[in-house]
Amino acid sequence: MENRKTLIHWFRKGLRVHDNPGLTRVFEQANSDVNKYEVRPIFILDPGIVQWLKVGANRWRFLQQSLADLHNQLVALKSRLYVVRGKPNEVFERIFKEWQTELLTFETDIEPYSVKRDAEVVKLAHQLGVQVDTHCSHTIYNPETVIKKNLGTAPLTYQKFLSIVEKLKTPMPLPTPVALTELVIPQQDKWEQKDEKCYDYPSMEELVKHPEELGENKFLGGETEGLRRLEQSLSNETWVINFEKPNTAPNSLEPSTTVLSPYLKFGCLSSRLFYQRLTDILKKHPNHSKPPVSLKGQLMWREFFYTAATDEPDFDRMFGNKYCIQIPWEMNDVYLDAWTHARTGYPFIDAIMRQLRQEGWIHHLARHAVACFLTRGDLWISWQSGLRVFEELLLDHDWALNAGNWLWLSASAFFHSYFRVYSPVAFGKKTDPTASLSAQKEYGCVLGEDYPHRIVVHEAVYKINVQRMTAAYKVNREVCTGKFEKEEKKSTAKRRMKDSEKSLSENKKSRN
Repeated sequence: MENRKTLIHWFRKGLRVHDNPGLTRVFEQANSDVNKYEVRPIFILDPGIVQWLKVGANRWRFLQQSLADLHNQLVALKSRLYVVRGKPNEVFERIFKEWQTELLTFETDIEPYSVKRDAEVVKLAHQLGVQVDTHCSHTIYNPETVIKKNLGTAPLTYQKFLSIVEKLKTPMPLPTPVALTELVIPQQDKWEQKDEKCYDYPSMEELVKHPEELGENKFLGGETEGLRRLEQSLSNETWVINFEKPNTAPNSLEPSTTVLSPYLKFGCLSSRLFYQRLTDILKKHPNHSKPPVSLKGQLMWREFFYTAATDEPDFDRMFGNKYCIQIPWEMNDVYLDAWTHARTGYPFIDAIMRQLRQEGWIHHLARHAVACFLTRGDLWISWQSGLRVFEELLLDHDWALNAGNWLWLSASAFFHSYFRVYSPVAFGKKTDPTASLSAQKEYGCVLGEDYPHRIVVHEAVYKINVQRMTAAYKVNREVCTGKFEKEEKKSTAKRRMKDSEKSLSENKKSRN
């Protein structure tokens, strides 16, 4: 038993046991010879990053709950989660040697920091004779495969992306791995001998450094809750087949969408499982909503942005980003602070930003409204400033999706109808009509005393900003916009031809 080799699965995202190829590989190999192997699923927590990384308290809480739930899921499989504290390179150099590691598995990631870190870990593993097995399981399709099918570049339009993935085989989700055939507890290393709790998952106090910033715990972290929400969301098949994202309510008191995005972000829920369950329902109901507004369409937006980000390491920046139109944004700290802390004088915008800070989640149309307001609509501040605020506060912050949506909503890439500007007033008025002075006094919220006057006059400033966008587009049109327009036209023409052929075929069948 002393010569047993260790098999490690390294959790990063993918905080689940269902549809986890790397974890399944480790469990299967361990079950093949219980006397030869021991299993240590790990999560690396760098205390230094916890201290300085600007992440809101709500997201730290979600992570802590997800790790606690993951540990319980692994215990049910006769294993456990080992949380190793330290810098990844230093951690792996130690545990590869001390644990006599034979195999390391993990889920690949496209974020530039992760790509660099993972390359260093793989190099170290090879130097120490450790086999590495990686899997692409955070997305439905492998972005590299999509890029290869598009002749080496990411598709620039959503329709083009759909035309490619429609020809690809959709990977099926894996079941939860079979539990270890017997409880093979790895021998304690010297660190556990000193402190048997040294590999325990972090407490809330360890991760949440500013508990006063925590809002209501509306969205419990973890795989168990992610799967429960999935079942709840798909239980009403009529709602599923009729779902159209623009028709959901951004200003309802409770979410009008699934709120599965945080669970997909942390990998508590497999996107492949979500896709499969959704596909099974849609097959039973041919007359259903279609992408891009359907539930399946929302999953494909996630895939689209992941593919684009895979092909551009500077996806979250304006300079050096091959997709991004270069726009001469201005910096205004007063305006940015007012937007960030809900003091713009526009109740709808401020309510959204308060909800973001308190709950860590806001409706997609609410995201559209505040993003447009900050950038091309009203304040003319760079989308990168908004991206950093969302990066801190969103539970579902995902590097590729956050950047992709800010590029889109600022009309810097992918979307070019910059003259279509969200009104910061119209949406809010649907549920909160303008209050009279007497009503303001009654509720203790008098304009100019308890609540600020608006920082800009939307009706005037958005017209100026449309002119600014027009000027920026003139400079960039041949360089950037033309590529998108050309591909969009080709994709639209192909889809219309395909729809026409399908219609002719159906008419022919009906006549026969």
